[in-house]
Order: sequence, then structure tokens, then C-alpha cells
Amino acid sequence: RNFFTKRTKELKPAVQSAPGWKLFGKVPPRENLPKDSKIIQQEYEARTGRMYKTPAPSARRKNIEFEPLSTTALILEDRPANLPAKSVEEALRHRQEYDEMVAEAKKREIKEAHKRKKIMRERFKQEENIASAMVIWVNEILPNWEGMRATRRVRELWWQGLPPSVRGKVWSLAVGNELNITPELYEIFLSRAKERWKSFSETSSENDTEDAGASVADREASLELIKLDISRTFPSLYIFQKGGPYHDLLHSVLGAYTCYRPDVGYVQGMSFIAAVLILNLEEADAFIAFANLLNKPCQLAFFRVDHSMMLKYFAAFEVFFEENLPKLFLHFKSYSLTPDIYLIDWIFTLYSKSLPLDLACRVWDVFCRDGEEFLFRTGLGILRLYEDILLQMDFIHIAQFLTKLPEDITSEKLFSCIAAIQMQNSNKKWAQVFASLMKDNKEGDKNHSPAPKN
Repeated sequence: RNFFTKRTKELKPAVQSAPGWKLFGKVPPRENLPKDSKIIQQEYEARTGRMYKTPAPSARRKNIEFEPLSTTALILEDRPANLPAKSVEEALRHRQEYDEMVAEAKKREIKEAHKRKKIMRERFKQEENIASAMVIWVNEILPNWEGMRATRRVRELWWQGLPPSVRGKVWSLAVGNELNITPELYEIFLSRAKERWKSFSETSSENDTEDAGASVADREASLELIKLDISRTFPSLYIFQKGGPYHDLLHSVLGAYTCYRPDVGYVQGMSFIAAVLILNLEEADAFIAFANLLNKPCQLAFFRVDHSMMLKYFAAFEVFFEENLPKLFLHFKSYSLTPDIYLIDWIFTLYSKSLPLDLACRVWDVFCRDGEEFLFRTGLGILRLYEDILLQMDFIHIAQFLTKLPEDITSEKLFSCIAAIQMQNSNKKWAQVFASLMKDNKEGDKNHSPAPKN
């Protein structure tokens, strides 16, 4: 009866727009915000004239030698006076539980400290190795490039990864310049690209497009595709996005290439290759390496979408796939999962889109040393690394997994798997297997060719 009194205190008239409802009617909003506990204490002292004294630590906590720093320490607290006291056995058990928790926390802390020290030691060791390798590359190898590039010592040093400071120079030397492109030639094609960009932006009517012909329309489509693709290139870095420091540079290199090789034009995936080269080389040198790299047989077959040649590469890949990973090979066969589903994206971008950038650069290092064979060996290394996981998956999940590889993949794990891949089948190496497939294809074409007319 006393809970809901019949008479209520008179309240100030509530504002009509006052928000909030309570259980038994609308109430006015609070005029004052919630007060801090210290302010409430000060007001109480001022009203009563009493000073609140904080009890001494000894009065608040008895039979305890320290202040608990967390809730785990509360198990050592004595119970309030209105509750039964702990028994001796219970107190001992609580003490033991607390000691175990403290010991476990110390173990975790020590383990994490050791882990941090190990990471730092590995980082320092890696930096020292890079520094010492850089000295060898700069002082010994690069001045005597032709004589030392094929030696066992250089090849072993190459496998460990190139120092970032010499990476671009070594890539340029390894890729070569069979096309004899000069910086002046790059400027010529770049100026042509700029003229076309200007003319395309000025003439946008349909009549002009029809008069220009199909070839110009294709070039225009390529240039528009370049603009779209640049924004998708390493989006997490932002340096290639519009307004970024390398946006215009990447646009220039790709635009100049479409003018240099109109028979190839621009194909999606090229932007990643050009971007990696730009990060390691000057503008003209990046274009020279880019054009020569795409002129290699494997890259030319893929970027010109030569289906017959692409099928030969896939067939050669499957030969070594079955040789190295027979269980996974049969698993893929059972789902009719062919290499084109995952290899095309890897080859088109030279793994720069599929792998972390620093790891992709290490793949590029050895690719520049060994050529196209290493691209397919890397693919087999990835499959070996995740073989146990892939064996448990169906078609859809395998395709999704290989399209977007885990981000935590490390160079040590991947390169150990790559090193375990044997690129030899029936005493035939990659080049021999591929050549035999090409020969069989030519003989098949002859056998299926129509008989000459009399």
C-alpha cells in the first residue's frame, strides 16, 4: 500500500515536447544532468557539515598484504561481516587458485616476451643479410654481370631474394632489352598517347567515332579501360589512386604501351605488372622492362589470348602437377577443376595481385632468373602449401580459395614448398615437356589437314 501513495508531490508543468515515457504516465525531462559522484559528495558535506573520511586501507581490507589489481584477486578477500567466514580449507583453495592464475599469467607474459625477442632477432638478422647481400651485389656481381650471373653462388644468393635497393637494376638486366627500346622512343609513344587522350576527349560525337573506324574505337576502349583499371591496382596502397603520386605515372606507361603495341592493346592485369615495375624502376626504365617482359612467349600468349598456346601451358602444368601432387591432382580431376580456373589470374598478373606485394617481388626475383618455368613452379608450390586444406574442399570452395589466397602466407613457407617441387618428368624438364606438346600439336594438325586437291 505504501509503494504507490495516493497523493503525489506537485510537479512543475511538463513541457509538451518533453521526450520519454514512464510506466504510469508522461513525466517531464530531468532538468539537471547526472552528477558526478564527487559533486554529490561535496553537496552532501556542505548540507550536513560533515566530512566523509575514507577508511584506511587496513580498516577496509583485513588479513591481506596487498591491494588487488584485478578481479582475480577478489578470491583472496574476506567475506562481508554479515556472511559466514571462509573455512581454512576454502581459504587455502582460493589462495592456490590465485597463485595458479598468477603463475599462468606470468608464463603467458614470458612466452610473449620471448616471441617478441625472436621476431626482433629475425628482423635484425634479415636486415643484416640484406645489407651484406647488397654490398656483394653492388661491388661484385653488377660490375661483372655477364660473367657472374650464371654462377652457382649468384644463383643461390638470387634465390634468397634481391635487396630492394638493387632489385630494379637486376630485373632490368635479367629481362633484357631485345626490343631495343630507348627512353626517347618511350617519350614518342607517350606523346602519341597524350594526343589521343586529348582528341578522344574533344571528339565524343557518334559520327566522329564511326568515321574513325574500328581500330581507333578499340584504342579508345583500351584507354578507357586503363583509367578504370588503375583505380583497382593495389587499392590498399592508395599511391596509384587518383591524386596519388604514381597515378599519372602508371597511366602514362600503360597508355604508351597501347600505342607501342596496338596489336596487343591493353588487357586487364597489365596494370599490376606495370605498377610493380614502377615501384622499383624509373619511368622510362619501367616502360622498357614492361614492354620486353610482355614480349616473352608465355606473356604474349596470355595477353594476346592465344587459346592454343594457353592450352599447351596448362597441359604442361598438369604433367608436373600429377608428378608432384598425385592425390590433389586426382581430387581436382574428380571435380573437373581445370588449371585455367586459377592459373590465368596468377599468370596474367605474375602473382602480384594474388600474393602480398613483398612476397610477389620475391617470386619476381626468381622468375627473372629462371623464366616462365618458375611461374608454374610457384603455382605448384602454392598448391602444395595448401594441399591438406584443398583435399577437404569441393569445386566451389577450391575455386574461391585459390582466387583469393590467405593474406598470412609467408615467404619462408611458400619458398620451402616451391623448393620441394621437382620440375622433371620422365627425365624431361619443363622446356622439353612443353616442346613435346608443341610437336604433338603440329603433328596432329598435319594428320587432320585436308588432302591436297588434284
